[in-house]
Amino acid sequence: MSQLAHIFHTIAGEIQIKPMGRSCSMSASKKPHMNLVVTGHVDNGKSTTVGHLLVDLGAIDQRTIEQYAKESEETGKGDTFKYAWVLDSIKDERERGITIDLAFQKFETSKYFFTLIDAPGHRDFVKNMITGASEADASILVISVKPGEMESAIEPGGQGREHAFLARTLGVNQIIVALNKMDDAGFQESRYKEAKEAAEKMLKLVGYNTAKINFIPISGWKGDNLVKKSENMPWYKGPTLAEALDILDPPEKPVGKPLRIPIQDVYSITGVGTVPVGRVETGKMKPGEKVLVMPSGAAGEIKSIETHHTQLESAEAGDNVGFNLRGVDKKQIKRGDMIGAADNPPSVAKELEARLIVIHHPTAIAPGYTPVLHAHTAQVAATISQFVSKIDPRTGATTEQNPKFLKTGDAAIVRIKPVRPLPIETFKDFPEIGRFALRDMGTTIGAGVVLNITDKYDPNKK
Repeated sequence: MSQLAHIFHTIAGEIQIKPMGRSCSMSASKKPHMNLVVTGHVDNGKSTTVGHLLVDLGAIDQRTIEQYAKESEETGKGDTFKYAWVLDSIKDERERGITIDLAFQKFETSKYFFTLIDAPGHRDFVKNMITGASEADASILVISVKPGEMESAIEPGGQGREHAFLARTLGVNQIIVALNKMDDAGFQESRYKEAKEAAEKMLKLVGYNTAKINFIPISGWKGDNLVKKSENMPWYKGPTLAEALDILDPPEKPVGKPLRIPIQDVYSITGVGTVPVGRVETGKMKPGEKVLVMPSGAAGEIKSIETHHTQLESAEAGDNVGFNLRGVDKKQIKRGDMIGAADNPPSVAKELEARLIVIHHPTAIAPGYTPVLHAHTAQVAATISQFVSKIDPRTGATTEQNPKFLKTGDAAIVRIKPVRPLPIETFKDFPEIGRFALRDMGTTIGAGVVLNITDKYDPNKK
């Protein structure tokens, strides 16, 4: 088994599960596990905040940070990027000073064991952010309080707003708002109140209940209110960022549902065979189990399972795993496919009905529009074939039948035809994999949830 352990170690590295410093292993922690996504507008200080938080929690040792500070100074950035480099460990990211890929990092608070997904804020990389948010149980939204930076983040078209909207639509119901760069505002309570009010207004528009959200004034760079209470802000009586993480409710694991694993990557290993990697969204899996890969319909058997370099007797909803699949050729399985039990395989849509909200479009969209649909790990061009009705986004009540077009801010019931069969489920039965986003021209056009699969694909009737 050591060979598969070595392989999964390699795979984990390739899918950006980056072990650093004294990161804990999945098997070592008995605490409840949560996936946490960190979002926010570019340059609002996400990576610096998270890097500093991990150092203060002891997930990364001081020597590593000192090395990053030295490297950062050598590139001419001074040591201001040292905390950001904890996560931005891809060379291209360091040179450009922005977060590109999704970085995975494990850490613990007093109550939870977290897998942290640091999502890119740069607009080019929103598609990676969608993958991150779709796997998350909770989100930290980092918003800079610096004049100009805050406004550009939360105004229409700003990425703070876009990320909050996506997180909400993708089912991330728990959110913590870190109002960052308080040191740039002289730690003034008046600026905190101003920023909090603006952020609350934006989150209410997106659909969050702000009464349940902690708005924490922090300095990601100086470390104020990350783990220790800030002496610079005695007026703030709420929790620190670490304390707010411990206040989150643990997710209910949908272990009683049928098995569904969206495939993130597939490796073909000599002497071992086909090794897919993905997150178990629902149900449980164990070696010896018969499964089907959709949409190909390929039948296979799970031979062994690995996570974070540890062999598992079984895996369940919430676990990120690599597993050896016997009987399935690498050609029959790819990123975006979905695995389920042989007696209860995933649904595959040729057409679906969905509730869609248009987040941003420069003009308007009409039936026949074909953006790229992102759902779980799948990306596929899809035509919006019919606008059934326009609805009030807050109540769901119908406001217009068969509208001719949809513009920014509109919500509607629509029919969507992917250009090739798409494994997906209804939001009602599988909220974890029944959501999607639509992207075009490098931006997120809309997001929605699947109401019905109106035309199912059967691999046996090709």
